[in-house]
Amino acid sequence: MQARAQGYADRLAAIRDPIERFLIVCEGEQTEPNYFRSFRVPANVLDVRGMGDNTVNLVKRAIELRDAVQGTGQAYDQIWCVFDRDSFPAKHFNAALQLAKNNAISVTFSNSNEAFEIWYLLHFAYHDAGISRQAYKDKLTELLGHTYEKNSRTIYDDLYSRQPDALRNAEKLHKGYKPSRPEQNNPCTTVYQLVEQLNRFVR
Repeated sequence: MQARAQGYADRLAAIRDPIERFLIVCEGEQTEPNYFRSFRVPANVLDVRGMGDNTVNLVKRAIELRDAVQGTGQAYDQIWCVFDRDSFPAKHFNAALQLAKNNAISVTFSNSNEAFEIWYLLHFAYHDAGISRQAYKDKLTELLGHTYEKNSRTIYDDLYSRQPDALRNAEKLHKGYKPSRPEQNNPCTTVYQLVEQLNRFVR
């Protein structure tokens, strides 16, 4: 019986996607890094940095980190920048998107007040109206059944069972803007795109 179980595990591992290394460079120093570091992926998959910097500088830093490991055997397969739209002028936001595109770096952004929290809220229901920062906190506190803490280290686990709903709701929200103007779409989040990639390696 044990041999059969091991054989199944080996076959399952064989059909999983080969391991990839992710560099995730975040605008926030704690909220976003704490969330992404909680994904149950092998230790060598994730390198998450909380930079506390602006959009363009964040992309520049990702380029520097990418270049620093070229040829070392530790190169990244996917590089992502995570930042809020509403924290910076539209021209800075658009410049960061273009710089990332020019350097084959993926960007996930959120556009609303207290932006990353829109991703959390979408775990509970579809939401397409902009609300205040305090309203996000109040709603999440109500829905979670305990006080929402912005830099929570447990939020991934708190929301995990509802993640399929969040993926559907976030994609619907994002694709509902036609034509899409990332600097204007509010509320909006593309966090789901990075989550989908990470989920390929969840064990």
